[in-house]
Amino acid sequence: MSEESFLVVTELRAGYGGAQVLHGLSFAVRRGEVCAILGANGAGKSTLLRALCGMVRPRGAVRLDCADLTGRAPEAMARLGVAHVPEGRGTFTPLTVEENLRLGGYRHRRRADVEAGLRRVFGYFPVLEDKLREQAGSLSGGQQQMLAIGRALMLTPRLLLLDEPSLGLSPLVTQELFRIVRTINEEEGTTVIVVEQNAHLALENAHQAHVLETGRIVLSGSAAEIKADEQVARSYLGYRV
Repeated sequence: MSEESFLVVTELRAGYGGAQVLHGLSFAVRRGEVCAILGANGAGKSTLLRALCGMVRPRGAVRLDCADLTGRAPEAMARLGVAHVPEGRGTFTPLTVEENLRLGGYRHRRRADVEAGLRRVFGYFPVLEDKLREQAGSLSGGQQQMLAIGRALMLTPRLLLLDEPSLGLSPLVTQELFRIVRTINEEEGTTVIVVEQNAHLALENAHQAHVLETGRIVLSGSAAEIKADEQVARSYLGYRV
C-alpha cells in the first residue's frame, strides 16, 4: 500500500453469525480523499462500513493513520475520529435537533468546543439552526439526513463513513448533500468513504472507487476512470456512459 495511505484495510472478513459477508477485502484510502464504495444490494457495502466503525467485529486488519483499529468497539472508534452515518439516518426522533447535535459532541470536554461544533454545523446546514428546538422526527427526510451528518461532524471526525446518504431523497436534495460533503472534504481535509446506490453521482464526487460484488472487490480505480468506462458502467453500475 502507498506510504501516503491514511486508511489501510487488509484481508478484511466480516459477517453475521455463521454467515460471512466480506471475503478478504484489501484497499487503501489516502488522507483527504473521498472514496466511493459501489455495488448492488447485498454486495456487502453496509457491512464494510459497520466493520470499519466497530459495529461488526472483523477479521483481518484495519489501520487508521498507522494505528491498529481492528476489533475496537464503536465508542473507541469515535474517540479516534471515526464517525458513521448509518443507512436510514439513525437520528433520535423524539429529541430536538439541538439535543441530537449535542449528543454528537459528547466526547468534547470543553463547552466551548461543543459550541464551536454547533456553529460549524450550522455553517453547512443553516436550516438546522432555524429548527433547533424542533423534534428531529418532525423534519423532512432531507433535513433528517442533514442532521445525521451534522451530528457526525460534531465529533470533528478524521474519517467520515456515509451509508446511502441519498436514500429516499429527491435529486435536488441529494445534489446539495453531496455538494456539502465535498465542501467538508475540501475545506477541512476530512477523509470520506461513501456507500451509494447512485453510482453516477458518487463517482462525480469521489477521487477513487471500489466496486463490490458478493463481498469481494471486483474493480478498483480512480473515480474518473471508472465513470468513463462504458463496459464497467453497464456491467457493474447499472447506467450507460
